[in-house]
Amino acid sequence: MTHAPAPLALFNSLTRSVEPFTPIQPGLARLYSCGPTVYNYAHLGNLRAYVFTDTLRRTLNWKGLATNHVINITDVGHLTSDADAGDDKLEAAASSTGRDIWEIAAHYTAAFKGDLARLNILAPTLWSVATDHIQDMIAFARAIEAHGAAYPLESGLYFDVSKVPDYGALAGTRPDETVARIADVAGKRQAADFALWRRSAAGETRQMEWASPWGPGAPGWHLECSVMSMKYLGAQFDIHTGGIDHREIHHPNEIAQNQAFTCTSATGANWWMHNNFLVERSGKMSKSSGAFLTLQSVVDRGVHPLAYRLLCLGAHYRSELDYSPETLGAALTRLRRIASAVAGLRAQVGAAAWMRPLADAAASRGAAFDYQRGVVEERLGQGGADLLAQFDAAISADLMTPQALPLLEAALAAKGLSAETRLRVALSMDLVLGLDLLNLDRARLSVRPADAGLSDDEAASLFAARLDARAAKDWARSDTLRDELAAGGVEVMDGAGSGWEWRARL
Repeated sequence: MTHAPAPLALFNSLTRSVEPFTPIQPGLARLYSCGPTVYNYAHLGNLRAYVFTDTLRRTLNWKGLATNHVINITDVGHLTSDADAGDDKLEAAASSTGRDIWEIAAHYTAAFKGDLARLNILAPTLWSVATDHIQDMIAFARAIEAHGAAYPLESGLYFDVSKVPDYGALAGTRPDETVARIADVAGKRQAADFALWRRSAAGETRQMEWASPWGPGAPGWHLECSVMSMKYLGAQFDIHTGGIDHREIHHPNEIAQNQAFTCTSATGANWWMHNNFLVERSGKMSKSSGAFLTLQSVVDRGVHPLAYRLLCLGAHYRSELDYSPETLGAALTRLRRIASAVAGLRAQVGAAAWMRPLADAAASRGAAFDYQRGVVEERLGQGGADLLAQFDAAISADLMTPQALPLLEAALAAKGLSAETRLRVALSMDLVLGLDLLNLDRARLSVRPADAGLSDDEAASLFAARLDARAAKDWARSDTLRDELAAGGVEVMDGAGSGWEWRARL
């Protein structure tokens, strides 16, 4: 018996409800995701947003929809306060370090893309860079001004929020309840009005500055997302994603710009979706304190980046995610168990021909999920189909990954199913979960901590010497070598299939 696909339902922040998802264009979902401001490394809380978006995109693909996905790179305009106040973050970073602002942007853009690759996050259809679209932004702002929804001041061009219906509805509050965080600028008509263009102050020296009808300066942060989403996805597209902090100011301002530009009540996206915060014991993770956790800091502790991806998947994207060394360590242990189980099944099945298309797609970071599913799900049988139907129901219920992960583990442990069936089910599920299970094993998960006292070669040599000591029944020597390995950050596993791996320093 085959199972009908479960209908996909997603939470819409605009309506505060879970709604059946139907794309505007049959067979294609168009997504826009707010990208990073590239003045520093992304912290783990930032990266949670992209694990969520990647899970959403993979789910859409797994369910047979093609995706056109745009992520922007903010290399100008984002101020040091999300409330439209302070200095430009890139200009501030350049001023404090004495570095060229373009070099700063290029460095942190590359670092961000590297982090996404380490988390096995699919690259978007298009990376859209803010500074490549300055003239588009000027034209967009001029149209809003021509429609009577913006006005000039000495400091630039400002959006008049009274000119659009239900301003701030996405935030769930009326404007007068949210504007306390918006910068106070002399001459603004309403406290919630925000900058479309910031004119450079007299005597101010900026590295990024362009001529405009309102004087030399730079665009306001909110403008770029309206301009680039509309340019590449259309005036109304399917889904706009971002962190929950964007729901209060940035995304309401995007919606207002979209409505003023089109002279309609259309918001720009049918679904507005937001992931919740990552919370550590000291509070919500942010860069404001100057000390924050990066993905590299996780790797330096000897933890594989995919353990962080698994940690994210273990909580629903709309729930706060508790981060601590203990929760990260538990995710690493869980990932090792899953990877070991899959590796064992791969060893039993061997280099089957049906796995080749999956390996080719993984190597090219391809996204032909319909083809991959067709290959991997052949000859599943009823037991495998039943497990995938349960998985489908979980992810179709607003991406309920905390319910989907136990189904993966249940499939791996289903002794009543053949090794090939279990492997096929697991690899189909992994098209959504993105844990790279076709290639992952305990050896790849063994990451040397940055402060480990031994090199890989030294650890391997000591381990080989310990095996020799055990073979000679020299238990004292064996114990001494075990202690030496442990002091250097190496965990030894005795028994059948014995080996060693780096111990994470959590």
